[in-house]
Amino acid sequence: MKRDELIKRRDELRGRIAAIRKDLRGGLEHDLDEQAQQLENYDTLMEIARVAEQELLKVEAALAALPDD
Repeated sequence: MKRDELIKRRDELRGRIAAIRKDLRGGLEHDLDEQAQQLENYDTLMEIARVAEQELLKVEAALAALPDD
């Protein structure tokens, strides 16, 4: 991947992770049915965040390994 592609991917991943963290900080709804749905989604969001963070580490390592222009 080229530097500009890596930077674009890095920024996308950072945005995705930030959005997930914001959603997780939102707390639970008062409605029990909504809470049940939120709790089901919690595990999925955590896995998406974990995968995105792993990819972000790889992208940042690839950027760091590129020679300075």
